[in-house]
Amino acid sequence: MSCADQIFVAMCRDILDNGTSTEGEKVRPKWEDGSFAYTIKRFGVVNRYDLQKEFPAITLRRTAIKSATNEMLWIWQKKSNNIRDLKSSVWDEWADETGSIGKAYGYQMGVKHKYREGMMDQVDRVIYDLKNNPFSRRIMTNIYVHADLNEMHLYPCAYSMTFNVTADKGNDRLVLNAILNQRSQDVLAANNWNVCQYAVLVHMLAQVCGMQAGELVHVIADAHIYDRHIPLVEELITRKQYPAPKFWINPEITDFYRFTEDDIRLDDYVTGEQIRNIPIAV
Repeated sequence: MSCADQIFVAMCRDILDNGTSTEGEKVRPKWEDGSFAYTIKRFGVVNRYDLQKEFPAITLRRTAIKSATNEMLWIWQKKSNNIRDLKSSVWDEWADETGSIGKAYGYQMGVKHKYREGMMDQVDRVIYDLKNNPFSRRIMTNIYVHADLNEMHLYPCAYSMTFNVTADKGNDRLVLNAILNQRSQDVLAANNWNVCQYAVLVHMLAQVCGMQAGELVHVIADAHIYDRHIPLVEELITRKQYPAPKFWINPEITDFYRFTEDDIRLDDYVTGEQIRNIPIAV
């Protein structure tokens, strides 16, 4: 069975059984009807995914891999902060009349910084270091920029990636590993979406840098299940689990900026029924 399913079920069970409630506390999110959205939460959740063994898409329900990849590329490749450049509607609630989400996400990835090697944005810096100085311990991105928070329509949730390269015994290629840091996560709505997005990113960067994807470590400071999601999660984690899908990435792409969501796919992806119309707290 899928390791991703086992990790997801264990995380949800731990939150439900051992988490703390925010009910009655001062919280920001509200439901569409205006009532406060409370959660059950766990602090400091750490999940590890070995991308050499399987692609971490859960099978309990389907994760829309192409839509998830399109959003990741919107941030990392297009470096956009405008929903008109995005094919899904996940950011609609936070966009203004021009489609902008402010100085958030892709905007920060596109800001150029002065390095000894010249002017580069954060994405190009990562690719440059992976190709030229792969064993550096300084290969990372950070889009939680305090100076710009007041101009962001939503503070970044997944805000930092740290990359680390290893030379594993018996492997003729270097191995690219990464840590995804997330300050907050709506587990039902976003957990596997984010895991799949950044697993795809690691595969893409590994391929264009002549490496092999290794381990993705996901660190979540506040992993929570919303009060109205609890019965949905309780049902979801009792479902039948299936083998992990097979991941395909177009082997002809050697330039990160040439990838599209059509250059990846999940084969033999058998899942349970999708959960429709999940209420989202804003």
